[in-house]
Amino acid sequence: MDIFLTNNLTNKKEKFIPRDNKNIGMYVCGPTVYDDPHIGNARPLVIFDILFKILKNNFSKVTYVRNITDIDDKIIKASHDQKISMKELTEKITSSFFEDCKFLNCENPTHEPKATDHIDLMIEMINQLIKKGFAYENNNHVYFEVKKFSDYGKLSNKKLDDLIAGSRVEVSENKKNSEDFVLWKPSNTNEPSWNSPWGKGRPGWHLECSAMSKKFLGNEFDIHGGGIDLIFPHHENEIAQSRCANASKIFANFWIHNAFITISNEKMAKSQGNILKIKDYRNKMSGQIIRLALMSAHYKQPLDWNDKLINDCQNTLDKWYRIYSSDIKSVQVTEEVLKPLHEDLNTPGYIANLHQLYEKAYKGEDKELFISACKFIGLFNENNQQWEKYKKDKTTISESEINSKIDLRNKARANKDYNEADRIRDELLNKGVLIEDKDGKTLWKFK
Repeated sequence: MDIFLTNNLTNKKEKFIPRDNKNIGMYVCGPTVYDDPHIGNARPLVIFDILFKILKNNFSKVTYVRNITDIDDKIIKASHDQKISMKELTEKITSSFFEDCKFLNCENPTHEPKATDHIDLMIEMINQLIKKGFAYENNNHVYFEVKKFSDYGKLSNKKLDDLIAGSRVEVSENKKNSEDFVLWKPSNTNEPSWNSPWGKGRPGWHLECSAMSKKFLGNEFDIHGGGIDLIFPHHENEIAQSRCANASKIFANFWIHNAFITISNEKMAKSQGNILKIKDYRNKMSGQIIRLALMSAHYKQPLDWNDKLINDCQNTLDKWYRIYSSDIKSVQVTEEVLKPLHEDLNTPGYIANLHQLYEKAYKGEDKELFISACKFIGLFNENNQQWEKYKKDKTTISESEINSKIDLRNKARANKDYNEADRIRDELLNKGVLIEDKDGKTLWKFK
């Protein structure tokens, strides 16, 4: 079945035609490990994990590369502020990031390279850019000369002057032009540094991805992904330096970007004081709830993060788990069910299909297909006992107490003491237990 993706390089939805059917290449910008990832960082983790699954379902080999940026000005500042070594900081945050990925039930990429392991490749790429006249050295700094690359701004679909006006451009007397960006910079005392032809220093952030994508995917590959905030300057600069260093007509054929997550319709940002970290959810709920919430809106649309969204996703999974069994064999998910995912990763459309499958499965039809379709997008990774135990661990009331309270409520209702019945219901609700009167019986579940 054909896959269609919105390509930000052309600004339209296109049929995905791979460069080589036998080996699909995808690169996604990973974390800069200076602070624990927040819920906004979780969105590309889940979205590109789903794209990875779709590609693997259609092609025999998919190489998925997601980097770890472990040298950067933000990391140096954070280690200084926290009074710990950069090594200790980056190892701690990288470990936390891997825990987040596990919590969200994301598959491991094919390769997960660290920037500090590939400094030699970055120096080699800078040498090529200088040799070909696209970069210049001044006062131990090396800059890419943007005016030398005529296609600059094509991804952002903006002219150079507009890009500069709308962004914070680093001011430096070492530059020829204000728009030029750094490829190499000297390190201060007590900062990490590597030997280079331009003195001891470290690479610029943009260069790191260009060097690592080249190593694992070659000069040209199929898909490059990341958050929408990376289009400029990061991805624009990647294209410029990679194409010029490698003398290639393209860098990546498709550029896919997910939109922001908002909190009460405000962009999540440290300046807003509304950062929600992934790790803060780990001991509060199943990662499946967060995963389903991240899929609830189309990846190109903003996603507003709120309690109602989380509660709705928890209730949906509660309902679905009632018919889940780990003993049911997996079956091939049909093209009809998968179709929304092939249409530009339409996850809300796929979730709508899951709801329809659930209704059939509830009646005893196609239960294997429903469960397999949930598993396809990374749900049902916990069995029923784990799912229920997690909820039980979060409540302060035992099953016998719950049943006793329900008996008292039923007696109150029989005596038409509805105020008492409502009081007992609210008491159970406050302790994490939802009750539902159905067909003459009172059913309950953990919230």
